[in-house]
Amino acid sequence: MSKIMEYFQQLTQIPHCSHKADKLKDFLIDFGKSRGYDIQTDTVDNILIKKSGAKIALQAHYDMVCVGKAPQIETYIKDGWMYAKESTLGADNGMAIAMMMALMDEGKVAEFIFTSDEEVGLIGAEALAFELESAYMLNLDSEDEAEVYIGCAGGVDIKAQKEYDISYHDRDFYEVTIGGLPGGHSGVEIHKGIPNAIKLFADFLKDKEVKIASLKGGERINSIPVNLKAIIACHDRLHAREFIDVKKIEGGFDVIEGREVIAVLDDFKNGVLTFNDDLDVPDTSINLALIMMEKGAIMIEASARAMDMEGLASVRDAATSHFKKYDYRVEYHGKYPAWKPEINDFSHIVNDAMREVFGKSEFKAIHAGLECAILSQNYPDMKITSIGPNIRSPHSIHEKVEIASVEKSYEVVQKVLSALSE
Repeated sequence: MSKIMEYFQQLTQIPHCSHKADKLKDFLIDFGKSRGYDIQTDTVDNILIKKSGAKIALQAHYDMVCVGKAPQIETYIKDGWMYAKESTLGADNGMAIAMMMALMDEGKVAEFIFTSDEEVGLIGAEALAFELESAYMLNLDSEDEAEVYIGCAGGVDIKAQKEYDISYHDRDFYEVTIGGLPGGHSGVEIHKGIPNAIKLFADFLKDKEVKIASLKGGERINSIPVNLKAIIACHDRLHAREFIDVKKIEGGFDVIEGREVIAVLDDFKNGVLTFNDDLDVPDTSINLALIMMEKGAIMIEASARAMDMEGLASVRDAATSHFKKYDYRVEYHGKYPAWKPEINDFSHIVNDAMREVFGKSEFKAIHAGLECAILSQNYPDMKITSIGPNIRSPHSIHEKVEIASVEKSYEVVQKVLSALSE
């Protein structure tokens, strides 16, 4: 096993879920110090490990999305890909960290930036204000080999809430459970037709008169919902279907009338809204991500994305109008900017290195939030590009990374550093 894969295996054994990555922070600081690098941290736990005279900054985030058994991670390899058993793997963005550790082992003169809590709103990048020497930054958070990313989507999280009258009901109850869905990233996989547990629930009940006693669906704001569980009353007999389990239960419960709630979910325009043929990515999209019922209140969260800020405003406003049609209160969280695509001398250097290693390369934009968008605002004079190895199904228990792609991507990084040192 290569040094990079050994380091990544070591990282999987250090818990680093978002908001709970202190152990990895301490590990990285100690690792940098032991190899003669200077260390800086800030108030939101970003880490800068550097040697003076650097021309390039390499950047990754050190938190991960924990799904399934994570942060207990057990890896295995099959057909050249690494997986985790019943959990996210953390290759997003742990494989980048492993590559940066290998570069530190080699004593490379660079600025290594590890940002905090990227997966829960780009928190570290928002606050990043280290004084950097470098004229260039290479982000290592992309997920396709032989592609050089020069732009990304902006996004905003939308939260809608409404209180309903509560009454007591004592018959015709069912427990409805939805699971076994593949899940996936609500940006880079939104175009794949992955079923959404919340939308399946609405479709299942859209022609029925129902009362809702409890309801909880989705896992996190940036994932396509995998699971949903509800207790409902329905006079019509309900039958299981694919992904949907139905069990008749006894008892009485406090309930709300469910017809409007189901209509809000069923009428919601979910998924890719428009497609950008020039960039070959979705142009605008929205993911119905979370729903919860608490003391008669229904809370719904959705994640909107667009490749430019005008498109993002349009998606946000359409979703807001939809919710307000049903008298829901709406607020916004976690807004982050789009990164306008630009090809420059640095992206050409990266593209040339990619062609040398892979024999091909393309300039690309991604329909997801990269920290590059914020970093390009924080450091407007710095030229920024993003690359990464083949990673599939991040943010889900099906996450996997191609080992050969990691090794070749590392070779690309080394060639970029060599080109800048000439």
